[in-house]
Amino acid sequence: MNFKLIRFFAAGTLFFAATTALFGQDLIARQAPVNRKLKAVDSVTLQRLLDAERLEEADLYSSSWNTQSTHCYSHSELPDSFKIDLRGFAMPTPSRNITSRFGYRPAFRRMHKGLDIKVYTGDTISAAFDGKVRIVKYDARGYGNYVVIRHDNGLETIYGHMSRQLVKVNQDVKAGDPIGLGGNTGLSYGSHLHFETRLLGEAIDPALLFDFVNQDVTGDFYVYHKNGKDKENTLLANNDAGSKDKSKIASRNSGRTGNHYYKVHKGESLYSIAGKLGLSVAQLCSVNRIGKKTKIRPGQILRY
Repeated sequence: MNFKLIRFFAAGTLFFAATTALFGQDLIARQAPVNRKLKAVDSVTLQRLLDAERLEEADLYSSSWNTQSTHCYSHSELPDSFKIDLRGFAMPTPSRNITSRFGYRPAFRRMHKGLDIKVYTGDTISAAFDGKVRIVKYDARGYGNYVVIRHDNGLETIYGHMSRQLVKVNQDVKAGDPIGLGGNTGLSYGSHLHFETRLLGEAIDPALLFDFVNQDVTGDFYVYHKNGKDKENTLLANNDAGSKDKSKIASRNSGRTGNHYYKVHKGESLYSIAGKLGLSVAQLCSVNRIGKKTKIRPGQILRY
């Protein structure tokens, strides 16, 4: 009798285990399509967001694509503001030596609308962001051998004085792809790269986007403000200074005073900012042409 009971309970245990396993497999099988569907929904949502950003960038240029004229936007209307995504960047050159900055040149009585970075003939020049090559030409009185690339973030970049171009018009490029070799062609007095960043033809100081000394961008984003520009730039920061390594500030201060920018955060004062930047309050006030008692507000951009 006991033997029969043992057999009965053993058979019941095996049946229960098998039933549980089948039920579990069925439950997993029913969940799998739901999970795949959720992933599909997430992918569709993400794709829509990306498509919306690309549409905004496409609208900026009204689908115009001129492969002959570099500066062809004189009749285009600049937006009041435009968010520029600096993520996914590549430095156009590993050189850290800026030989000439953006701004007015009294000796030549004209604006210098880019940065000159010291490179040697034959050095590799790379695309700053993903994009498409719009111009590959030679300009004897200016850029020499140069390339213009329109990027997915709305910017166009210009690379001048190269000894040789390595890309063709309408070619798609990725950030970091070689596009040319450093040189001394065109109106140039020594081998260097002339690098410009433009938004719908409007020249923007590349130093506001690229920190060549630290081989990095200055933040994840910048916002262009049409009515917020001063004499030297058309860009206001929209990045969190705290997201970058604050140890970089000291090295940035090694450049000329007034060529760098700091975004004021809530609770900061001129004294706390001056201390953070390694400056005196008098120096900070002098560069910004303000007094020591001037009230500053969060989001305000200070030069240093």
